This record gives sequence, structure tokens and C-alpha cells, in this order.
Amino acid sequence: MKTLSVDLGDRSYPIFIGEDLLGNPELVKPFVKSKQVLIVTNTTVAPLYLDTCKQGFAGFEVESVILPDGEEYKNLETLNLVFDTLIGKRFDRGCTLVALGGGVIGDMTGFAAAAFQRGVNFIQIPTTLLSQVDSSVGGKTGVNHPLGKNMIGAFHQPQCVIIDTKTLNTLDDRQLSAGLAEVIKYGLIGDYPFFEWLEENLDAIIARDLDVTAEAIERSCANKARIVALDEKESGMRALFNLGHTFGHAIEAGMGYGAWLHGEGVSAGTMQALYMSRLMGNINDTDFERSIAIFERAKLPVYPPNVTEMPNEKYLDLMAGDKKVQAGTIRLVLLKSIGEAYVTGDYPAELLEQTLNEWRK
Repeated sequence: MKTLSVDLGDRSYPIFIGEDLLGNPELVKPFVKSKQVLIVTNTTVAPLYLDTCKQGFAGFEVESVILPDGEEYKNLETLNLVFDTLIGKRFDRGCTLVALGGGVIGDMTGFAAAAFQRGVNFIQIPTTLLSQVDSSVGGKTGVNHPLGKNMIGAFHQPQCVIIDTKTLNTLDDRQLSAGLAEVIKYGLIGDYPFFEWLEENLDAIIARDLDVTAEAIERSCANKARIVALDEKESGMRALFNLGHTFGHAIEAGMGYGAWLHGEGVSAGTMQALYMSRLMGNINDTDFERSIAIFERAKLPVYPPNVTEMPNEKYLDLMAGDKKVQAGTIRLVLLKSIGEAYVTGDYPAELLEQTLNEWRK
């Protein structure tokens, strides 16, 4: 088992990475404040891992709520099912919520924990690659709104993150690829050696070599933990994690939540950001082609929906509603080279329009 730390003073917490961690009572007991535990999961994960997860909380008063699976259910209506259980079962503010599932479950459970009785503890047990390397770490929680992704939420850090790599054995190929988009992102924004390592080891991850995958998870989490410790609430450098996300979130919302997986939107959105970076004279042709190649090897889309599916007007309107907009300016993460990213709202508007026109199917 590997252990990392997210250093946030008295709110610091560990990330445990290894095999057969799910259902280990010795791992979770130090992080449970009182007897009441609510496990939040979904219809896909519950049949696979809910019983095992409950074994880890033997001796506690454990309840569970099973939500429908899918990004389209990441909303306030579904979130109320969690509150219904908490209030109906008379949970108090000493309780612990447990997020057992992918990014949707993690974000919703964290937001429920932030809001219930003005804040209770929660534990992240992510079961998808995307949630293991990204959404379970850093305390971003929330739900979607029809007009924008993750527009309703809060920063609320977990007590710990438990990553059992064996849960990836039941992950389908499309979800595994979606998670790789976030893994590749870490190399692109600030870790060139990791990008090179991914070029060499990507096939092993796709083939589900758990040792290689565990190293990819560890290096991704280490990158995220380092920056979160410096910029918890995204007032500066943490915004680099949003490479491709402003474009990608518009794809997700515009095509209807669930039609494109988050990682698929991030992949296509990242290539839009890189195309615009190249138009601005930053990233060179070699780095651009290497980026295309690694996303395609990961079986991810490199083009957004075509103009008929997502007209420029709709695209720009959705991007303008993004959380990262400041004073009416759409701020983007762009690349100078692989491993060197920057955030800016200072770019020629016509280059954004040109990107939307040209980098399409």
C-alpha cells in the first residue's frame, strides 16, 4: 500500500493506494467520528462492492442509499434522496458519509456532507480511474445545473481517500479510457517526465496491468495533492487542472449530460485548447502531434461534436457560463509546451472562434 498526504494543516488527510483495501476495518476506523455511517453508491457499483464496503464498517450503525447511475442524475433532485435518508434515519452531525463509486457519487456525497447540518465528515472510496486520479482528491464537490456543469457546490475535504485498484477490474473499457484523459492531463500541464512515462506505459494501463496502473494513479494523485496544498480553493495555480475543461464542460452540457463522458469531453476539449495554443504560436507541431497520438492511443476522442451538433453560438454561450469566467471573460488553460501550461483571459477573440470553426470533425 502506498500512502500520500494532502497537506492542509489541521484538515490534512491521507490517500491510500493499493489492492484489497476495500472492506478493511483497520483502515477506516480512525476516520469515523461516531457510530452513524451512510454509504452512498449507485445501481452499478452496489451489486459489486457495497457488501464488501459494509464489512469495513463492522461495528458501526451502517445505512446505505443507492442512487441511479449516470451524469444525467448529478442534480439537486437526486441529491435529495441522500438528504431524505439522512433526515429520515435521524443521522446527527457526528455522522460520516462514505462515497462508494465514481466521480458523480463522490461529488454528490461530498456536497451532501458539506450541506447536511452545515457540514459533516465524509470518506472517499473511488471505484473508477477518473475518480481515483482526480475528483476524489482536493475537496471539490457539487452537482450540475442544466445551464452549467458543477455550478452548485462547495469545497469540502474528505477525511481520507481509499483507492482499491482492484475495483478497476470491473470497469468497462470506455470508463477506463475516460479516466486516462485526466491522467494524461497531469503530464501536459506540468510533469513532462510523467508524460514521457505515459507514452511508454499506456498500453500496459489499457491492458489493466494493476502495478503499472497503480504507479499512474500515485503519480497523478501526487501532482494533484501538491498543488491543492498550495491553492486549495483555486485562486491561482490550481486552475491549471482545468486544461480542456472549459471546452469539455460545454460539450457535456450541450450534448446532454451522459451522452459524452467527462473524460471524453476533457480529451476533445484539451485538443481544442492545444489547437488554440498552436494558433497563438506557443506549442510546436511535434508536441501537438504527440498529444493527439496519446489521446488516440487511449481510445479517446480528439475532436468535439461537429458544427451541426454544436453550433459556435451555442458553444460560446455554454463556455461563457463556465465557473472560471471572470468579469465576462472566458479564461482558458493553454500550453506553451508539453509540461508547461498557463491560465489566461488575454487572447484574441478571433482565435477562439477560429478554433471552434477549424478543430472539428
